[in-house]
Amino acid sequence: MSDENQVNDQQNRLQILSFVLGQDSFGTEISCIQEVLEYRKVTAVPRTPDYMLGVINLRGQVVPVVDLRQVFAMPVSQPTIDSCIIIVKIPIEGEETALGILADKVKEVVEFNSSELKVPPRIGNKVDSQFISGMLQHEDEFIILLRLTRVFSSEQLHDVLDPVGDLPIEKVADSAQSS
Repeated sequence: MSDENQVNDQQNRLQILSFVLGQDSFGTEISCIQEVLEYRKVTAVPRTPDYMLGVINLRGQVVPVVDLRQVFAMPVSQPTIDSCIIIVKIPIEGEETALGILADKVKEVVEFNSSELKVPPRIGNKVDSQFISGMLQHEDEFIILLRLTRVFSSEQLHDVLDPVGDLPIEKVADSAQSS
């Protein structure tokens, strides 16, 4: 393989973090992931949308945590020992903002060629197809690759972030002490 083909192959490779919500596997590009945390106490914030669980203190930064199950109208469940919070970076008005996503379980990082990405069916999805950038066949299942920037519109993110902006950091559960 020539050097040019190797460079093109590298550019066409995608890495995604796969995670579970209910019985379904989802994924998002690793480039928008800041870190994955063990589940910890989330401090509720009054007058926020139902899908916003609250906030956590991440090294002095107040980070809102959302439940994608509620965004996707899936049955809500209680956190388990496998539950975790995926911290993602979402661009809002030209600035990256940290947002926590509750996941039932994080599975693995999967690397694949962008040509392996399948177009999602227009009907029969639990998730609105505008939120899906594609589906990836991995082993014996499909991973639904999410477009987080579409899942959380600017208006929705403002609904989540506006009440958080005025919250004093000392009111937020200290993530280092709570697990």
